[in-house]
Amino acid sequence: MGNLLVRGMLVGLAAAALALIFASLFGEPSVDSAISFEGMHSHGADEGPELVSRSIQSTLGLAVAVGAYGLAFGGLFALGFAFAYGRLGRLNARATAEVLALGAFVVVFVVPYLKYPANPPSVGQPDTIGSRTAWYFSMVLVSVVAGIGSTVLARRLLARFGAWNSVLLGLLAYVAVVSVASAILPVVSEVPEHFPASVLWNFRVASLGTQLVLWMSIGLLFGVLTERRLRRVAGQAVTLSS
Repeated sequence: MGNLLVRGMLVGLAAAALALIFASLFGEPSVDSAISFEGMHSHGADEGPELVSRSIQSTLGLAVAVGAYGLAFGGLFALGFAFAYGRLGRLNARATAEVLALGAFVVVFVVPYLKYPANPPSVGQPDTIGSRTAWYFSMVLVSVVAGIGSTVLARRLLARFGAWNSVLLGLLAYVAVVSVASAILPVVSEVPEHFPASVLWNFRVASLGTQLVLWMSIGLLFGVLTERRLRRVAGQAVTLSS
């Protein structure tokens, strides 16, 4: 388990590097445009000295944030793989990792994102940052718990309804839970008047793409490395037995 956890964290760090490149190329231009919009509509208000320069935010700051995110979720992915491997039918290690990564991308990011999409600077009121953060993580928690619960439900229904029907029932249960949560949680609509729609769209697409690159890279790299490790261990076992 220790080796698996270290492998997951290293893979998460490598995936974070790829996601960082994507975010720098496709996300940072939208951030710059949003900051320019904010500056033009600040009416000369004195906001005090800038604590962290924009150049640091877009380079070192972004790298540290994405790297920490990749390390954390790479480790959690390894733990999830240890639980899922051998429990998803006849899938090998690589296929299990890819399915798990796709599921994590949808459950951890896409579903909460549909309710509370990412916003660039100047979008959102400063007074609601705390509440908006709490609502977003509430949606993430509901989605993750519902995802785990629907997986357990599908496994329990497998013997009675078969693979296809049990998976379908699990998905329906998941959709029902997250739909109710989405309807209950407050709606956030704080886009400033005259904010460029293209900037908002490009930023949100870039955010989605960054997460896609991160999770798919974790799944692919982890699957390849783990499958090679399992083959090596199996080969050593055969050699010792002979």
